[in-house]
Amino acid sequence: MSDRGDDELSARERGELAELRQRVNALESAGPPEAARHHPFRSLGSALLILFAALLALLSVVAVWANSIVQDTDRYVSTVGPLASDPDVQQAVTNRITDAVLAQVDVDALVKQLTEAASAKGVPPQAAKLLGNLDGPIENGLKQLVSSTVERVVTSSAFETVWVNANRRAHTALDKALTGQADGAVKLKNNEVVVDLGPIVADVKNQLVAAGFAPAAKIPAVHTSFVVFASKDIGKVRSYVRVLEILGGWLPVIALLIAAAGVYVAFNRRHALIGAALAVFVAMLVLGIGITVARDVYLNHLPPGASQAAAGSVYDALVKFLRAGVRALAAVALFTAIGAFLAGPSRIAVVTRTGCTRSIGALREVTTSAGLRLGAVGRFVHRFKRWIGVVVLVVAAIVLFTWTYPTTAVVVWTAVITLAALAIREFLDHDDSTGPADAGAAAAH
Repeated sequence: MSDRGDDELSARERGELAELRQRVNALESAGPPEAARHHPFRSLGSALLILFAALLALLSVVAVWANSIVQDTDRYVSTVGPLASDPDVQQAVTNRITDAVLAQVDVDALVKQLTEAASAKGVPPQAAKLLGNLDGPIENGLKQLVSSTVERVVTSSAFETVWVNANRRAHTALDKALTGQADGAVKLKNNEVVVDLGPIVADVKNQLVAAGFAPAAKIPAVHTSFVVFASKDIGKVRSYVRVLEILGGWLPVIALLIAAAGVYVAFNRRHALIGAALAVFVAMLVLGIGITVARDVYLNHLPPGASQAAAGSVYDALVKFLRAGVRALAAVALFTAIGAFLAGPSRIAVVTRTGCTRSIGALREVTTSAGLRLGAVGRFVHRFKRWIGVVVLVVAAIVLFTWTYPTTAVVVWTAVITLAALAIREFLDHDDSTGPADAGAAAAH
């Protein structure tokens, strides 16, 4: 501004202008604020805390899953129970029991008995000679008879009952197997966790005798087994599972607290919340890929003669709830990131919020015009609108955090109900004590 312009100002205006110039000069000479000089360190600390929380979130899912498999009998039974009706497992069990039964049958002795019986009845020598060459056909016939009998037992509902009950009784022994102190029906042997199929063999023996195959009565008690898990590194796996079992109840809480600390120390906490949610989502994506890769690695290291199809079914059953936990936490993280983004000042977020608010407001205007009176309810919601929203979000968080085993469906329905509650809050937000202009301004705000 020129000196002439300054001369045209009043004394009061010139004083105010001088004061403003002094303030501008002071701000320009002061340099960056003290907080800004610490900005990189706080941002770095926030990022490290968030990344550490994401890593702990990954371990938390595995720990909760391991803890549930070892300590929760119902969870364990619901995990392995469906294997009784799995076709690949049924076929593997059928083959295993068939081989075990046939190993107890002396085919040569049966052919010899048949030949002696034929000779005693005066069968021509040529026919008796032919009977002596029936080892192969008789063995094939026996195998077909035994296999069909075993298949009937294994595919029956009775087998499912026996399987579930045996696994329920064996759950305590499974805990010992994972800690290296195995006994009972589930045991650790040659780096394998196995289930004794002796009772099923006994049932097959009884059915063979009932079908008229008398030699089956001489079959002794056979304790053949079905491998649930096998690995040369099972000792390491056992140790990891035990550690995760101990930490299972604490890791989720620790991960949540560290994530909260990372968001709290950040300068832009909304951005930090989005970053934390996306970091957890990426961690779940990595864990999901790792589960799939581990399946291939496990199947490639099976002992010779093991059924890969059955082993794959067992693996899928054991990690079923682990995968469910991964998907559930990934959904929570994704919804959190979307919610934090839509709460921000970006154009998309503003347009979305404005559109929803106007749509709900239009619906409210239609209903109030039709005679609906919100009255004291509307005034209460209008006064405590922010706190009502906080309560809704806190309740949703408590539901998800305290749900024993949340699934993706639980997460989605919680999100839907939360959005519905917020929409109802917006609909009930009506202060009939203000005029039309004030109401319009409040809605725009």
